Amino acid sequence: MGGAKDLIIRVGGEGGEGIISSGDMVAQAAVRSGLEVLTFKTFPAEIKGGYAMYQTRFSHDKILSEGSGFDVMCAFNQEALNVNIPLLNEGNVLIYDYPGGDIAEEQNIPGVTCYPVPMSKLAKEDIGTYRAKNMVALGAISELFAISIDSIRQIIDLKFGRKGKEVVDINNRGLDAGIAHVKNNLKKTDPYEMDPGKPSSDVMVISGNEAIGLGALLAGVEFFSAYPITPATEIANFLSRHLPKFNGTLVQAEDEIASLANVIGASYGGAKSMTATSGPGLSLMQELIGMATMMEVPVVIADVQRGGPSTGLPTKHEQSDLFLAAHGCHGDGSKVVLSPEGVEDCIYMTVEAFNIAEKYQVPVLILSDGSLGFRTNSIKVPDPSKIKTVAREKYSASGDGSLFQRYQHTGSGVSPMSIPGQTGGCYISTGLEHAESSAPKYTSDNRTAMIDKRFHKLDDLEDFFQETEADNQDGAQLGLIAWGSTIGTVREAVALAREAGYKVSALYPKLVWPLPLKALESFGSKHSKILIPEINKQAQLARIIQSETDIKPISYNIYGGMPFSPDMIVEKIKEVI
Repeated sequence: MGGAKDLIIRVGGEGGEGIISSGDMVAQAAVRSGLEVLTFKTFPAEIKGGYAMYQTRFSHDKILSEGSGFDVMCAFNQEALNVNIPLLNEGNVLIYDYPGGDIAEEQNIPGVTCYPVPMSKLAKEDIGTYRAKNMVALGAISELFAISIDSIRQIIDLKFGRKGKEVVDINNRGLDAGIAHVKNNLKKTDPYEMDPGKPSSDVMVISGNEAIGLGALLAGVEFFSAYPITPATEIANFLSRHLPKFNGTLVQAEDEIASLANVIGASYGGAKSMTATSGPGLSLMQELIGMATMMEVPVVIADVQRGGPSTGLPTKHEQSDLFLAAHGCHGDGSKVVLSPEGVEDCIYMTVEAFNIAEKYQVPVLILSDGSLGFRTNSIKVPDPSKIKTVAREKYSASGDGSLFQRYQHTGSGVSPMSIPGQTGGCYISTGLEHAESSAPKYTSDNRTAMIDKRFHKLDDLEDFFQETEADNQDGAQLGLIAWGSTIGTVREAVALAREAGYKVSALYPKLVWPLPLKALESFGSKHSKILIPEINKQAQLARIIQSETDIKPISYNIYGGMPFSPDMIVEKIKEVI
């Protein structure tokens, strides 16, 4: 923008200073101007205090990741300045709270354009409240980089209108103070501007968590139960607002165990059912996931991963629940694990999760993560008429008086389900091993047959769920395999590497358990080196792939609570090649 392909603006400061809300407004204004937007935010687990950061990337083109670094940094305090000064590069812009805040000295950084804006002073002295500081900063940013002021004002009205005219006026006065300071005291010397695009009426801004909730609605969810947990609570918040409009039921349970028990019961009763949690909650759910497997009841579980173990990093990013999701239950249990790539993908992977759960009568887990869950993205509004949904195979009474065989051995391994009260469809389902009739049965032959049945029904899953994308390049010896939200970063890195003359391919599996073996073996046979970047210590997908295929991957692992950047992946590609 302003001659550049895109523009990345980062805002940093203390939690509670309005960092996140001001970042949201910038992103929404950009979308109203017809731009593609992708955000990244990180904040402390405490309610107030600690370093918080919001980054917004704008472009006329499709955005794949949060990018590498930033163009503009707005520092609300000394801590934000200290964190980001080492990250400033030549050509960057620094906006900082000076004088009147806790930044003691005027900044003069070689190669960096520095704009002092007395955010704290203007908020306290001109507006009369320190809480307007973020709006002063937003006004300065808007004026410096040609962000639509009219759009910002409209957003202020929508966000604060129900709180009364006084609150709206205070925010507008803060905005005006920042604009006036730039006009009267600063001379713009940087090249960055937000060049507007073509606004579209079929574009929406939504977070990854909200997208999972929207996908559930499009899939026909009828019952949702969850216990609040960071960073997954926004899924429940979204559905609490919208599920009742579709005559659905939402229950906040007393804990994660109860929430999944509720979901199993609702599904047993015939309703499409779902819960959402994060790593600690998923740990508590393991016994009931096993029960759902044994009962052959469709359930969907969204796990928005965070840094663990234990409480770990509640508001940070990690891809470290794959072992737990794939192998967490005791015994041999069949289940499916999907992992979406981005915000829009969260919608459609959730629909597919319901389709797989209903078709195969298994628990399906969706592995999102904190970065993706909190991220907002501009996406095309889904067309419900193009959403294909699958319903479970239902029992139909034969009329000959024969006993309902709930777990009847069929060619596919999937047996029809009845619902309570259905004529001829009575059965009792427990966690015990059972005969075809559902009565407990413990013989060796029956045990072997039932385990085989529960696994056999997933034999054609890779053919049913064809969402493993291969991006092969002729002559490439190196292939990358990426999963979850790392996919977008790898897509961008692969494009950059190819532009630099490197031959590299990539595989993007959305099905991460059971593995899409045909796609993996085919991809592995075409490349002499396979690189798998993951945000976990144990190289979880790499180890599972190595145990299930002939691929001997090279692992690239980070686990500091932050995602990969495209530049990190490009440098690793150069190293491995």
